[in-house]
Amino acid sequence: MRHLPGTYESYWMETGTGPEHPSLTGDLEVDVAVVGAGVAGICTAWELARAGLRVALLEGDRVAAGVTGHTTAKLSAQHGLLYAQLRKSFGVEGARQYARSQQEAVEYVARVAAELEIDCELERVPAFTYGESSDAADELRAEADAAREAGLAASFVSETGLPYPVAGAVRVDDQAQFHPRKFLLALVADLVERGGVVHERTRIVSLDEGDPCRLTAESGVEIVARDVVVATHYPVFDRALLFSRLEPHRELVIAAALPAGQDPRGMYVTQEQNTRSVRTAPYVEGKRLLIVTGEKFTPGVGDVGERYEQLATWTLERFPTARITHRWAAQDNTTTDKVPFVGPFHPGSRHVYVATGFGGWGMSNGVMSGRLLAAQITGGELPWASLYDPRRLHVRETPSLLKVQGSVLKHFVGDRLRTSHADSIDEIAPGTGALVRVDGRRCAVYRDENGAPHAVSARCTHLGCLVHFNDAERAWECPCHGSRFAVDGAVLQGPAVHPLAPRALPESNET
Repeated sequence: MRHLPGTYESYWMETGTGPEHPSLTGDLEVDVAVVGAGVAGICTAWELARAGLRVALLEGDRVAAGVTGHTTAKLSAQHGLLYAQLRKSFGVEGARQYARSQQEAVEYVARVAAELEIDCELERVPAFTYGESSDAADELRAEADAAREAGLAASFVSETGLPYPVAGAVRVDDQAQFHPRKFLLALVADLVERGGVVHERTRIVSLDEGDPCRLTAESGVEIVARDVVVATHYPVFDRALLFSRLEPHRELVIAAALPAGQDPRGMYVTQEQNTRSVRTAPYVEGKRLLIVTGEKFTPGVGDVGERYEQLATWTLERFPTARITHRWAAQDNTTTDKVPFVGPFHPGSRHVYVATGFGGWGMSNGVMSGRLLAAQITGGELPWASLYDPRRLHVRETPSLLKVQGSVLKHFVGDRLRTSHADSIDEIAPGTGALVRVDGRRCAVYRDENGAPHAVSARCTHLGCLVHFNDAERAWECPCHGSRFAVDGAVLQGPAVHPLAPRALPESNET
């Protein structure tokens, strides 16, 4: 990958700082334990603490630093070309419930930000789903009709604020964009004031669904809770078999300083060109921060460095005065019927709940999930609960389910048929990694910039698929379910909860 300007860091992480929270060092008993401190976990924990429950928010790394810290932070009820599909799969009423739940999440953030006086750079802007190809116009018109029928302020337009022509777009008014960490860190602070406890670097590795439930952390400490919420982005427990109905995908982000007068004034997304998403955020005086997302791919598949170059080239071609300042990557999971799973973890669950499968729209879905789960745990109910129920299964879901499982099987079996990804450790250049057979078994070997090789097991600790090396982010990734590991094997992202085991290298290969 050619050198790209700017820093490899999320702008939200750089500019949204908060206090550290201690790891859990002793056993704990609470009313509700929320596992995962992203947008869904934080919102759920905050809602429950506000309802007077004793809540523990448990995070394996840092609060709002995982997927939530690397989002594009669009807060919108318009989720691409979705409403026509929802109407077909769930009926007109299902599409209306989806639209209502998402739009209420947008309004809820605005209301909470005002109530708590959170300066989270909230801006009300329209959202657009557009197409440049003339073939897209009919599909966009149909989507505008479906979104309007679902209750959104939607219309078909042929003009946008983008500096290039489009064949058409679905415009939805009354949407929003904000700084996600500034908003969520304020919720965490309020949660603590209300008596909730927050523990970072406390990775949960096991769950006993008894009465009460018992969670065990990597350190061995135990958390006892009446109810448990699993909000780890991709569920870290597989008993619900949701891994068969979730498809992980990763997207790259380029951020660039843009003259304020060239702000396209809206949030934009197209499914063309392997997805392109555009929005801006407040930046330094006289500038806006242009945020461009795209190059969707399965973790562990493809040349990520080349994808960054393609996204940077597209950005500078469309916005020639922009100057790249940051780049990072985001990851999410899509369900086989395109609607998130939020509710009881599996058919036998009485006290365990899950929130996952946000499909790239985690901000509105995370807020919606917090409200929905808090209502269910406290004995309430929201009208769209059945729509998001993880226990649902539709006939229309079958082709997508088979496609997801076919892809997993291809990697699980096909990757093992390859002799290796490199013939020897000597072939691995500094700063890169590859799978190599060492003493008859596959190892994931990374060579650092000083030339020293470092080896770990090549088998993902989730379900045993072989990991692949991400050249741009210098991480090992599982193409089956999206787990990610550092070059030393440490877990970066689940569903895996255990690190890749270290592997010894022959002395002749270590020098």
